Amino acid sequence: MKIDDTIETQALLEIDKNIDVLVKQIELLSYVNPINIEEEKERFFASKYLTDPVFKYPNINFDKFKLHRELFTQPLERIEDDEIRNLYEDIIYAYSGLIQCIETIGTGRKFYYDCLHCFGTPTENDVENAKFILHFEDENKDVSMFQPKYSAKESEVFFKEFSTKYDFSYNIGFSDKISAIAMVLNNTKTLVLNANHTYSDNEIAVLTNHEIGVHMVTTMNGLLHPLKIFSHGFPNNEETQEGLAVFSEYMSNNLTITRLKELAYRVIVVDSLAKGYPFSRTFRLLHNQYDLDRESAFYITLRAHRGGGFTKDYLYLSGLKKVYDYYHSGKDLSVLLTGKVTLEYADAIESLIKKGYAVPSKHITDAFAENKNTNKKVDFILRSLK
Repeated sequence: MKIDDTIETQALLEIDKNIDVLVKQIELLSYVNPINIEEEKERFFASKYLTDPVFKYPNINFDKFKLHRELFTQPLERIEDDEIRNLYEDIIYAYSGLIQCIETIGTGRKFYYDCLHCFGTPTENDVENAKFILHFEDENKDVSMFQPKYSAKESEVFFKEFSTKYDFSYNIGFSDKISAIAMVLNNTKTLVLNANHTYSDNEIAVLTNHEIGVHMVTTMNGLLHPLKIFSHGFPNNEETQEGLAVFSEYMSNNLTITRLKELAYRVIVVDSLAKGYPFSRTFRLLHNQYDLDRESAFYITLRAHRGGGFTKDYLYLSGLKKVYDYYHSGKDLSVLLTGKVTLEYADAIESLIKKGYAVPSKHITDAFAENKNTNKKVDFILRSLK
């Protein structure tokens, strides 16, 4: 459906384009990942887990105040459609919050409180769900699948091979300055692999479905709409995007109890921020109380404590549950693949497509074609979560 060339449409496209230019400068993950992870890990281990790491962060290369001002001076009153105008108001408030997060990286509790505003914190149900998962024993697994085998450079070929399923191309980069073992940078259409990590066959299977099958798919779909909002992101899209990404692991039969427990540990760790735990105490909670190996405990703790308290990580589990229920209620997952969108705006997305401001998903996650999950215990857990 072609959009009408009316004054209101011209105003909407102009506002949308202005916001797109502004928010391209805001890639929170580019700023919140410490640049001295490995050095501080060695120092922390040498201290017998007693001295908190002191992380350093990249310099911010934009004018924060100017960015706030330009966001809030967009003439939204020119958008007559109430539904669309309300959506753009939500967008501006959401991105203003992300700018505040970036402003306060490395300031401790101030950054944590800004993250609470953007991402929230685990509810009692979230914490109970995490503890429920942690009661389960890991599967009797094929040990060879989980053995580290491939350097980041050697792993590149697996991502390229997997990507032949899709009609798009992207960049692959390497970094020793990220806390995740892989991540997609939306603004530059780049998959970044952790140069310090040695990947197992299981991690390759998980990451190809998670990073390419969802994060890169939604990046590419997001670029196809008249409105750039689909590319730079709806408000609070992280929960839906990460839920979809982990759900692709489930649908491709790569979601294990071990992986669910990793997501549960992330909830426990983010909950520890609310309790005021420092890095060292959170680490000891995982390493001593939950008997997690020290490398895993360090990186899970790092993910939550970077910046001063990054609460986003608890959303993986709640997002997975929401997408799991959405799928099993018979709803169309392709709506959630239209870009960096949020499940709560599904009706608004359908409305934008009907009005010609958006298009249906061109690229569909390969794993969503058929439910290949055979792990009945995983299904039981996901059904049982509150």
